[in-house]
Amino acid sequence: MAIFGSTNKKEEKKTTAKKSYARTVVLKDGIANEIIIAPWFSEKALLATEKGVYVFSVPISATKAQVAGAIKELYNVTPKKVNLVHLPAKKVSLRTRRGIGSRARRHKAYVHLNAGDTIQFA
Repeated sequence: MAIFGSTNKKEEKKTTAKKSYARTVVLKDGIANEIIIAPWFSEKALLATEKGVYVFSVPISATKAQVAGAIKELYNVTPKKVNLVHLPAKKVSLRTRRGIGSRARRHKAYVHLNAGDTIQFA
């Protein structure tokens, strides 16, 4: 199918070394506790821990590099990948004269660890 290219395919070398998150920020003292607010305990999050994915509540302004640095500082493991999710505010019925209110928006981080690495919460 290669009209303009050669028919020789170059094989890529696969490395067996563990990859870790490349962008990690070295944080000031005490900042890691402000970036990782709390572990996120839900049914979906607890099922993901079996696959090496841990979920944390983080501030809206947190970046992937800051979350990776905080995980490295607090739990002494290097994350392989970090995903951030924005959860929007929701309208809620208050059952009062005011009628409708809103829940706060939230931000959570999915932290993927290398095989064999774990985080103990208790």
